Amino acid sequence: MKIIQILSVVGVIFTSTGLISQNFTVSGTLRDSESKQSLEAATVFLETIKDSTLITYTITNQEGFFQLEGRSQTSDARVNISFLGYENFSKIVDLKQGEISLGSIDLATAANTLGEVVLKSRAPITVKKDTLEFNVSSFKTKKDANIEDLLKELPGVEVNDAGEITVNGKPVNKILVNGKPFFGDDPTIATRNLTKEIVEKIQVTDTKTDDEAFAGEDGDQENKTINLTISEEKNKGIFGRIAAGGGTDNRFEYAGILNAFDNDRRISVLGGGNNINSAGFSFGEIRKMFGGGRSVRFNSNGSFAIDGRSFGGGQGIVNSRNIGANYTDQYTEELDASMDYFYSGANAYDETIIARENILPQGRFFSNSISRSDSNGDNHNVNTELNFKKDSTLLVNIKPSFEFANSDSRYTADEESLNEMGERINQSSTINTSNLTGRNFENRLSVTKKWGDRGSYLRARVNTEYNQQKSEDFVDSSTEIFGDNPDTIIRNQFTDGSTDLENYNLNLTYRIPLVSKKLFLDLDVGHRNQNRDRKQSTFDFDEATQQYSLFNQTLSTNFESQNLSTTPEVGMNYNSKKFNANVNVGYVFKTLENKDRLRPASDIEQDFEALEFSTYINYRFSPKMSLYANLSRRNQTPKLEQLNPFVDVSDPLNITFGNPNLSPSNAYQFYAGFNNYDFQKGGGYYFNANGSITNDAVIGKTFVDENLVRTTTFDNVDGNYNVSGGGGYSKNVKIDSLRTLKYGVGAYAVINRNINFFNGVQYASNTNSITPRINVTFTWKDLFEVRPNYNISFSKTRFGIDRFEDQEFITHNLGINTALFVPKNWEWRNDINFNYNPNIQSGFQRSAWFWNTTLAYSFAKDRATTTLKVYDVLNQNTNARRTANANFIQDVQSTVLEQYIMLSFSWKFNTLGKKGETGNGGMHFF
Repeated sequence: MKIIQILSVVGVIFTSTGLISQNFTVSGTLRDSESKQSLEAATVFLETIKDSTLITYTITNQEGFFQLEGRSQTSDARVNISFLGYENFSKIVDLKQGEISLGSIDLATAANTLGEVVLKSRAPITVKKDTLEFNVSSFKTKKDANIEDLLKELPGVEVNDAGEITVNGKPVNKILVNGKPFFGDDPTIATRNLTKEIVEKIQVTDTKTDDEAFAGEDGDQENKTINLTISEEKNKGIFGRIAAGGGTDNRFEYAGILNAFDNDRRISVLGGGNNINSAGFSFGEIRKMFGGGRSVRFNSNGSFAIDGRSFGGGQGIVNSRNIGANYTDQYTEELDASMDYFYSGANAYDETIIARENILPQGRFFSNSISRSDSNGDNHNVNTELNFKKDSTLLVNIKPSFEFANSDSRYTADEESLNEMGERINQSSTINTSNLTGRNFENRLSVTKKWGDRGSYLRARVNTEYNQQKSEDFVDSSTEIFGDNPDTIIRNQFTDGSTDLENYNLNLTYRIPLVSKKLFLDLDVGHRNQNRDRKQSTFDFDEATQQYSLFNQTLSTNFESQNLSTTPEVGMNYNSKKFNANVNVGYVFKTLENKDRLRPASDIEQDFEALEFSTYINYRFSPKMSLYANLSRRNQTPKLEQLNPFVDVSDPLNITFGNPNLSPSNAYQFYAGFNNYDFQKGGGYYFNANGSITNDAVIGKTFVDENLVRTTTFDNVDGNYNVSGGGGYSKNVKIDSLRTLKYGVGAYAVINRNINFFNGVQYASNTNSITPRINVTFTWKDLFEVRPNYNISFSKTRFGIDRFEDQEFITHNLGINTALFVPKNWEWRNDINFNYNPNIQSGFQRSAWFWNTTLAYSFAKDRATTTLKVYDVLNQNTNARRTANANFIQDVQSTVLEQYIMLSFSWKFNTLGKKGETGNGGMHFF
């Protein structure tokens, strides 16, 4: 009986809000009061009279027409219309009428300045040429929401669990605060640490460099920049957070960030560390604050990089540590500067098992390997930027950066190769210990001079780079080859290596306006001079002296190389309110030279010439809809390693040498996209595609002998191409004032064709894959949120040789994320993922449920949070994966972080107040 009563109450809760809500439609047409022309892209929004709560909004179309529709529990509401350069319009309407027509509305030109109109506007969305601006106060979020939480509520904006942001399908690669960088190039440090309360506007634009923005250029059309505008009333004070946690299996984490804002001056300090593979910056993991979940790249030498910052270590279990500081200031109207220092360090270990099936025209063979890597690395990075504006016509931008890195690693591996009958053909064992030290200095200098009011400018860019690397490697290896002519190769060697690089780039651009501020002729010339000295001296171990003193010339190298190129270019650019287009044509003169000081007969010098071009168009049908496309031809000269005839036998089972007769490759590349988002209806779709066709592509040409020893050189082939594309549709449905449903569907497809050359046989491999996906989010305000998602990937590879079997793979991924916000001050989150790889061979884990759960309690006026986290609740975490390419299929499984339980505590503080003042609270705990 009690269950029936409870269900009845739940039913009443779900239906009661709908009973008192009413449907409405408000429409009208906007015109200029004098010319009677339609006004496109004006913002029209509906709000309650009582407390100005936003009900809905839209943007006028090309005919100036708008239509507001939805459901509301409020009868009386206010229609507001805001358009840059015009007086605001306001009218009270009675939503009980259902359908309301306001007819033609004439707006008069505003008497005040454009800046004042922008300042006073309360419109939720404003379209200003190439900038889309959101008014933060118009979008409701949970209490104490950060910028990432806010971005998820904005129309057309998507944020994944790693913090990666897209706007109408285009990725966001830069976050600015009041137009200035905030802690380098990691957007999540800003989005997960700045709170919604301090931000007034969010502006979305195409990504541009400082000099491109100064000169009025289009910039990067494929990436977006988000600028967070902090209101003057909240731009002075101190805020931040500290956190620490400990758990089972000796797991730990700690992190802290301190920000001091004083109007134009900003200082931020951060630090963190953990051994739970989150690269630091997690703050209890409840929302992956302070970065976390960031882009990680692993290198073959055991090192890795996070968002471009180098660490020692590799995959597996990583113990990381980080310290950083950022300083930004506007000294005068003419001079501003920013500087950041970042230290990152890590030690890691990883054990990897690989089972590979190698495909040859005459048959196949198998290889199995077990390896372990242990590493430790430290990296120091300093970046600075100075902008000097003499006046509105001259900009000088200087960006020097310094980096120092050091890493130590130890790598062991055992590998065997077997023929089709399972007979062992060769085997090897390797122990490698190495130390690597690197120093790097880069400086980018840009000087831009504008004159006149037609858009003319002259710009000079000078980029310089100096890089020095030193290495020490000890190798102890044993290689055994069986069969009719057995052989054993034993190596006990030390290699002393050094690389010195000097690189200079000079670029001059002169823009001539043909039609004022619309049509331009661009004249451009670029020159590059890169010099590299690379030396590796290998010494065998001398049993008599017990030292590495026997110079091994066969395995030693001493190269001096130069890469010279000059590219004159001419271009036409057209810019208007709706249409942008450009065409650029250049001709490349390039010289590659390599001197072998140990083998002078192997010296090479080659000259290359090639025509290059690029075109781009972008048409904006309306503020809701746009189309863009690009086509280009790029010339790629072979790498010196591919040209150099030096025979590299450092790996006895994989021998390589270059081909000095290679030709440069010519790649025809394209991309295109279309997006359409209806801000009022909260729904939209996008499509995009990109691809390339490469002539004279440089590929490896491999011969495998009867002992399964590979010898590889390089050759040119035609017929390689790659095409990928996808699309998606998303929709936000506001059921009522409490319940919201969001859903999205999409798919991504890839078509590849690669030419392969093995054992004298040339053949093609074609790989096609498609990955459809679906995701749903149901939110009940202040109660709970459920976000299921699913994708399935189909992949098929066909070979141009009849004896090769087609390869087909299917991968399933299911995710369920839940959040419960009751009782008050409590938050319970679950991240559940299931992956299934049915094609992985026996001995590897084909499927696993991966479930993390977190329970957090906030107290002390929400300034303190205690978090209990269980990682991998079911203890099934795995990273077994199958990959395939033109000549092999392999299954890989490596070390993963296993189950642990952690208790964490975090404290946040905030004294931000009005300009020239400070707020109250938050700092007494120091």
